[in-house]
Amino acid sequence: MFENLIDRLESSFKLLKGEGRITEINVAETLKEIRKALLDADVSYKIAKNFCDDVKQKALGQDVLKAVRPGQMMTKIVHDQLTALMGSEATDISVKGNPGVVLVAGLQGSGKTTFSGKLALNCKSKRGLKTMLVACDVYRPAAIEQLKVLGEQVGVFVYHEEDAKDPVKIAKNALAKAKQEGYSLVIIDTAGRLAIDEEMMKEITAIKKAVDPTETLFVVDSMTGQDAVETARVFNERLDFDGVVLTKLDGDTRGGAALSIRAVVNKPIKFVSSGEKMDALDVFHPKRIADRILGMGDVVSLVEKAQEQYDEEEARKLQKKLAKDQFTLSDFYAQIQQIKKMGNIKDLASMIPGMGKMVKDVDMDNSAFKGIEAIIQSMTMEERENPTLLNGSRRKRIAEGSGTSIAEVNRLVKQFEDTRKMMKSMTGGGATKAMRAMGSMKRR
Repeated sequence: MFENLIDRLESSFKLLKGEGRITEINVAETLKEIRKALLDADVSYKIAKNFCDDVKQKALGQDVLKAVRPGQMMTKIVHDQLTALMGSEATDISVKGNPGVVLVAGLQGSGKTTFSGKLALNCKSKRGLKTMLVACDVYRPAAIEQLKVLGEQVGVFVYHEEDAKDPVKIAKNALAKAKQEGYSLVIIDTAGRLAIDEEMMKEITAIKKAVDPTETLFVVDSMTGQDAVETARVFNERLDFDGVVLTKLDGDTRGGAALSIRAVVNKPIKFVSSGEKMDALDVFHPKRIADRILGMGDVVSLVEKAQEQYDEEEARKLQKKLAKDQFTLSDFYAQIQQIKKMGNIKDLASMIPGMGKMVKDVDMDNSAFKGIEAIIQSMTMEERENPTLLNGSRRKRIAEGSGTSIAEVNRLVKQFEDTRKMMKSMTGGGATKAMRAMGSMKRR
């Protein structure tokens, strides 16, 4: 997402010349390129024009500090305006109530049901809420079954009524059951609908009136770009929703919906979703997105993803093993699994400042670990715990079992030994060196 926009904006800042002050003359070409970049990202002409006018107003007459080039000053101004355009601050959902009720609405195929499952997992695991999913899509074939499967995956009860055709009644019955059985949160998955479908719009309005949700979320497929923004506007006029969810951010999307939707409906983007994994749901942080658009990375999100997989007890055990020079290939394999749980390795790398452009055209994903994993999996437990046992015949057996070569096995063992020695000798901030060493093992 945003890859083309990132490149275009970076090029536009290079056009800004001159020293001392930013003037209308030296900023004109830069603003022209910024407007083109936004339009290419599927931002509407009106929003792109207003954005550039705001940037121009903020930039003109700005004194440029001696230590800062004009292009850097413009980057700061554009960053602030992008953040403001997308909502400035992250906005949480309201789950208060007895129980709290979240009503999920959107177009057909926007990813509502998958999002409902992801939100259920998020609220259960991160907020500790006893959560119920409610299947109110009585039209789409297998919609109820899909929600039941997702509910089973995330360990959340799914309320459904076989052969029932009245979603308003289903929602009311589910709410009554939730109150009776002490649920903290009810998430209602509704049928996809077209804004021009009057009967379906009446139905979602009736469901909202019947359950009086504490939060109504509109799910948007970000790949539909400017069409998604217009659809959100029409839905908001009828439903007055509380926030937006952008799905399918891992697809071929230019980012126009994320940049435009807040300005059009005056409602915050609350979540962004990518991929089919149930934990692939993130709170929308405008400043962090602006950072990524301008190639500044997103270290905070990277740290948060690491913390989600961080096991304090396991970390203490690992630290003791390192101190005693007992770090094994089994431990290394376990660390790879932790890294993979954090998400796509290329996406993670792009969150590091300056890395986004470097890895853009690099074919890098979690499959890059397969060779290392296959080699380690082909070892016996004794060999993993004590690599000194790996003589020539054992290495030949491991290479054949893993579908690799003896040279690859030798390289992994040598690099692992070098890494272990480095980690043993390091104290304090040396963890960065260890991560670099492990990264080099994956690349080679």
